This record gives sequence, structure tokens and C-alpha cells, in this order.
Amino acid sequence: MYVQNDTPLGGSLVWSSLVAVLPLLTLFVLLGGLRMRAWLASLIGLAVALAVAILAYGMPVGQALLAGTEGAVFGFFPILWIVINALWIYQMTVSTGHFDVLRRSFGSVSDDQRVQAVIIAFCFGALLEALAGFGTPVAICTVMLMALRFTPLKAAVVALVANTAPVAFGAIAVPITTLASVTGLPEEALGAMVGRQTPILAVFVPFVLVALVDGARGLRETWPVALVSGVVFGAAQFVTSNYISLALTDIVAALLAAGAVVLLVRARPPRRSAVTADAPEDARESVSVSGGGSAGGGGSGGGTGASSTDAPAGSDHDDHSRDTRRDVVLAYAPYLIIILLFSLQQIPVIDDALSATTVKFNWPGLNVMTEAGKPVSTQAFTFNWLESAGTILLIAGIVTALVLRVRPGLAVAAYWRTLVLLRTAIVTVMAVLALAYVMNTSGQTLTLGGLLAGTGGFFAVLSPVLGWLGVAVTGSDTSANSLFGSLQVTAARGAGLDPILLAAANSSGGVLGKMISPQNLAIAASAVAMSGREGEILRRVLLWSLVFLAGMCVLVLLQSTPVLGWMVVPG
Repeated sequence: MYVQNDTPLGGSLVWSSLVAVLPLLTLFVLLGGLRMRAWLASLIGLAVALAVAILAYGMPVGQALLAGTEGAVFGFFPILWIVINALWIYQMTVSTGHFDVLRRSFGSVSDDQRVQAVIIAFCFGALLEALAGFGTPVAICTVMLMALRFTPLKAAVVALVANTAPVAFGAIAVPITTLASVTGLPEEALGAMVGRQTPILAVFVPFVLVALVDGARGLRETWPVALVSGVVFGAAQFVTSNYISLALTDIVAALLAAGAVVLLVRARPPRRSAVTADAPEDARESVSVSGGGSAGGGGSGGGTGASSTDAPAGSDHDDHSRDTRRDVVLAYAPYLIIILLFSLQQIPVIDDALSATTVKFNWPGLNVMTEAGKPVSTQAFTFNWLESAGTILLIAGIVTALVLRVRPGLAVAAYWRTLVLLRTAIVTVMAVLALAYVMNTSGQTLTLGGLLAGTGGFFAVLSPVLGWLGVAVTGSDTSANSLFGSLQVTAARGAGLDPILLAAANSSGGVLGKMISPQNLAIAASAVAMSGREGEILRRVLLWSLVFLAGMCVLVLLQSTPVLGWMVVPG
């Protein structure tokens, strides 16, 4: 048995924190500074975390390795299980040519890349986040944007930045449910409080997306689209989370925002001629993401590579005019199937039946106790093999194959291509989650959290930073809430602050770490065949992550004072 100790170095929290931060520091220096491949940087970071746990914290070697294996397995299931099956569906639509039809359908709304970034990355990405989460929006939206002639780097950056505001309510509000579970606070109150923080963030995200696509000129000419999408999404997120349903928050917000943008663009297109393709000098960045041409289906199928970047600006419209109504319906069918299956899952009878198959157990051989003598919660593993979002996506993929008439051999080949495409991302995600579990189980995350919590009333400013740190490491707002939720409540009560406010701030601040988490970077890079350039993507999104985080810190600070204290949900 191993008993956690958050001050292993002479009882000093400061010295212990300097050691505890080494795995994170190693990871981000290797990624952002030395531009090392994400999978290798993650494995080295894991090795450092194991060394710190064993040498500095006195954790037995066997216990440290078991904690790492649990994290690695959790990285594969449920996280990678979701991403693999989501991308498999995409690969089948590419093979049959239906993804090209979907791309042309989105392009028919507007051939302006600034508008496309808002509709696809922000609105459609939010819908995917609401249904599945765990990297699915980044995986799918990056390739959709690239198919619309975004360069790979720009597509990855836009998709990552867009995947912020919806995250706290992602996967049918699982992060909020988890936060309520670990803190003992009311789920409705926590969701409502988050719904009074992230909607403010949502207002600004579309402006950043437009700026990423077309700079200051894009802001001047496309600000009505950005404003309408952000305000409608934020308002819908607030109303739904506070008065309707936490589970439906992002679904309602995404659909309303998308509808508002479509209506606005139809009534009042952006002032200048549409930005329909990246500059010719950026075309050299384009590479194939599908691994070849069409695999047995009709349509153009196949790759979305450099050749599509060089296509004439008007070709999409010409092709779209030849798409039949049946083609368009089939192109949207996979996503309609996903929405239908996840909606059916919310029916109590079906949900109960799926939940009955879930197996819960303590990780074999892992025996870790807190200083209070209680078992560490993370050593309990939940294997929800049937109700997992990844399994629902697998079922959706099978139904999609039937609807699109994909032959079994082609479906299996598409699955294999997906695994090959994600091979480095799989290593990265499993290594980073192993690192996170080692840090959490050994007490390293408690040390870092304790250092932040010791700042008293100023902790209101640092509270979102803790959530940001948790998501940056684990790539999951759910995991960050599990790691730091109870710590936020303890610190809040010790500092005389509202526990609901700071617990919610953990989740709201956490969404801003999503774009810089190594596994999300790896997913985005792999989805557009840029493996090995994760550090380059990181440098493009890091500033926006920090800017938004600073804004969230200010908001939470003001909400902890009479200035905006009226926004805090009563406990």
C-alpha cells in the first residue's frame, strides 16, 4: 500500500512543487521549445513522472507502474475508442464520395472561408462536442476544413481554438456530472454556474476564428457573422443550462447558432468577395489526409490534398449543382444517425439497459490511500463498454455502412486506415494519460494544487488556472474536474470563497486548456497528416489559450466580489 504525501521534500510545499512540476515542464519544453514529436515527448514526460513518483515521493515501483497502466488503458478507453470510431465514419464517407458532397453542401451556404470556419469549426464542432466530446470535434472538423481548401495548419488551429466554449457541457454534460460527483455539490447549480461563465467566452471565440482566417480585414468585414454566432450560442447556452437541461445545452446552442448564421449570410453576405481559398504560397502545406484515392465508391471520394487547394474557386458550386437531393441526404446521414442514437440513449429505459452492462472495479494490484486514510478515487475503473460514446459511434458506423452501402471489406479497410492514421496519436494519448494518472496517484497534482490553493482569497484568480492545467495535461475537462474538483471546494471554503463558483471555474478554465493538450494536438495533427509538427500547432494556439484564460480569471475574480457576485448561483 502507498499513502499519498503532498509535501515529500522536508514538508515543504514550495520545494515539493518544484519537483512535482518537472513532468509537465518537460512535456511542454520538449513540445513547444525543442519541437519534439508529441509521442516521444509524452513518453519522456511519462518517464520523468515515474521517476519523480518513485524517487521524490517514495511511491513503490510496482504501484507507480500500475497507476501508469491504468491511465494508459483509460486513454484508450473511452477516449481513443471515441476518436477511432468517429474517424472511421469519416473515412467511410471519404471512400464513398459522400464527404465531398457534405463539403460542397457546407460550401453552398457560403464559399467564404471566414463563414465556413464559424459554421463548421464553431457550430458543427459544438454539436459534435455535445454528442461525443473527447477529441471528436477536432478530429472531424480539421479534415472538413481542409476539404474546403484550408491549409492543414490553419485547419488544425481553427478547429482547436473553436473547441473551447462547448467543452464544459460536452459528451452530454459528463464534465458537469463528474464535477458534481467528486464535490458533492448539486449538479444543477454547478451546470448553471458554468452556464454563467462559458457563454461569455463563446461571444469572443468566433471573432478569433475570423481573425485566424483573414486577419484584421476579416474582422472588419465579417464581424456581423462572428457577433451573431457568438451571441446566439452564448445566450442559448445560458438559457438551456440554467432553465432547461444540462445534457441538451450544447446541442441547442449549436443548432440555434448555425441557423442564425445561415439566415444572416443569406440575408447579408460579407461585404467583400468571399475568401474561397488560402493564398497560393500556402498551398505547399497541403498534403493528403485520406491515404489515397476513392476506395470503391462513387463521387470524387478519395483525397483532400494539394490538388483540391488548387481547384478553381467556382468548382464547388458547379459540383454542388450536380449533387442530387438523395446525395445530400446520404451525405448528412452519418451525422443524423449519430444524433439519433445519442438522443435515443437519453431515454431512461434505454439508458438503464445500457448502464446495466457497466462493470466497475478497482484496478488490479493498485492500492493507494489518501493521507486521510481513504482509497484514491482514480484507482476505481469504470468499463462502460456498451454505453460508452465510442461504442455508440461504432454502432453508428455500422448503420452508416449499411445506409451508404459500403461493402464489409471496404468498411474494414477504412477502419484499418483509421488506425494507421492515428498510430502516433494513440501512443501520445495513452502516454499522456499514463503521466496524468502517475502524477495524480502519487500526489504530484495534489502538491501543485495545494500550492495554488495556499494563496487565500487570490485563489479566485488562480482557480481557472488549476482547471486549465488539468485539461492541458489530461486533454479532458472530465478528468480535470475529477482531479481538482474536490481541491477547489476545499480551497474555496478555506479562503472564504463560494465553493460552487470555484468548482465551476475549474471546469470553465479547463476548457481553455483543451487546445494545448498534447493529445488534442496529436489528434489534430494526425487528422491532417501533420504528425511531427504538433509543436508548430502548439505555438499557434498557445497565445489564444493564455489570452482567454486571463479573461476567465478576471471574470471569476469579479464574480467572487460584489461587482459580479450577483451572477453566482446560490448553493
